[in-house]
Amino acid sequence: MTVPSSPAVNLVAVNIGNTRTQLGLFVGDRLERTAHCPSAEANEVAKAAQSMWQAIVDAEPSMIVVASVNEPATGPIVAAIERSTSSEVYRIDDDLGVPIGQQLDPETITGLDRLLNAAAAWDRLKQACVVVDAGTAVTVDFVDGVGTFQGGAIAPGARMQLAALHEHTAALPTIDFVRPDPDPFGKNTRQAMLQGVFHGIRGLVWRLVEQYATAYGAFPQVIATGGDAATIFEGDELVNAIVPDLTLQGIAAAARANLSEGADA
Repeated sequence: MTVPSSPAVNLVAVNIGNTRTQLGLFVGDRLERTAHCPSAEANEVAKAAQSMWQAIVDAEPSMIVVASVNEPATGPIVAAIERSTSSEVYRIDDDLGVPIGQQLDPETITGLDRLLNAAAAWDRLKQACVVVDAGTAVTVDFVDGVGTFQGGAIAPGARMQLAALHEHTAALPTIDFVRPDPDPFGKNTRQAMLQGVFHGIRGLVWRLVEQYATAYGAFPQVIATGGDAATIFEGDELVNAIVPDLTLQGIAAAARANLSEGADA
């Protein structure tokens, strides 16, 4: 597949997750709008992509780029987008690389979402940083001062923790994840569960950031993303920024980097 060779990009970015797909329209490298669809609904995703594509189809260059951590959903979504837009879809990893260095164990396979988040954070800050993704899982990853992804930690997300408490006990109920009451003491079972999960994740992130800072020798910036980031980290003095669309920004950074390489070749 030949990638258009230009350092500028107009882009429909599609981030296929385990349960939902996020789409973003970039015009002149600026994120203009976003949409969310269930990953199981390929036609719904394609309809949203087609609507965005119409805004840039006549621009030059313009691309549709997909990144996925849900391979079973990817084929149907890509096929549906190509049918609805009559355009080629580029895939991160298959067609475009992720512009972030890696210092990991040999043969390690790291989730694209983690690498794209790291690439977006580095593109945004150009300094050492920690990227916290609070979604189905909670990942806490470190990018050093030269833009190398050093790895990090993976833990169960808030909803996974609450589901496990219900499924593996006889008395704990099924509850939705929300921010717990400000009272420091959980006065009922629901609040006790929420307090444990909420503060457990915040404490985990604090401890890991301190550990990374000690190993690195300086305190890094902290960026949070993911569906539960605002609920968990709003008002937390440790977190410098909450960026809901960080993975989409990573897809855009990958497109720009690969186009620039093509232009220089």
